[in-house]
Amino acid sequence: MEQIPFIKMHGLGNDFVIIDGRTALPDLPGPAFRAIADRHRGVGYDQLIVMEPTANNADIFMRIYNADGSEAEACGNATRCVAHLLMEEADKNAVTIETRAGFLAGTTEDRQHIVIDMGVPKLSWNDIPLSREEDTEHINLTIGPLSDPVGVNMGNPHAIFFVEDAEAVDLEKWGPLAETDPLFPEKANISVASKLANGDIRLRVWERGVGITLACGSAACATMVAANLRGVTGKEATLRLNGGPLNMRIGDNGHVFMGGPIATSYHGVLGPDLLKGAA
Repeated sequence: MEQIPFIKMHGLGNDFVIIDGRTALPDLPGPAFRAIADRHRGVGYDQLIVMEPTANNADIFMRIYNADGSEAEACGNATRCVAHLLMEEADKNAVTIETRAGFLAGTTEDRQHIVIDMGVPKLSWNDIPLSREEDTEHINLTIGPLSDPVGVNMGNPHAIFFVEDAEAVDLEKWGPLAETDPLFPEKANISVASKLANGDIRLRVWERGVGITLACGSAACATMVAANLRGVTGKEATLRLNGGPLNMRIGDNGHVFMGGPIATSYHGVLGPDLLKGAA
């Protein structure tokens, strides 16, 4: 394949290269992911998304790749972007998207503010997963100034550290050390969160396989669950990420709902050099 069309989208700056693979699946070698992710010589993205056909009672299957070429199970902001595309395409306000983490339902009232039902969090130690049995509401782990995290699986593993001031944490230093700690056999997304004076929660995220991102939907969901478990907040809260706010809610059925804006940056074409990994 000499070239592949794509759409560049983002949710609060959490950005994605989205490829429509429903007619023909792209065959991307490992180096291609890194070349396309290069923000100077490629396109740049936090995750690369391939929309694939599905026979499982959903609108599509969404495959998620990190910038290092590894696959992710879930991505909340990417789900909101893909839901918007499907809603526009089919002229409807509700869609179902299949991921490796399961089925995610998306709804909207205005096609710009997309709400995703991210499902019920998993909280047992072997579901996170952890390498040893732990009380996941108070995990015995200290990484530099970070300690006592909450473990939550929102389709992918998360560790949330509540701190006095999320801005003061050197996340670039401590994030990768926590991500790769032996306690996390599949690595983990690392969040630092603090409660603001107005009741909102400030959240900064080191994403597994990516690094610091402007926003991370699944981390926002995991943090909402952790904050509710710890009594930091009730069942509704605004989480303020680097890229902006997400409206979070835990339903009576235990499902976590995440709402926020999306945006299309541009349409483009991936050329042969990028597809071969020669950025």
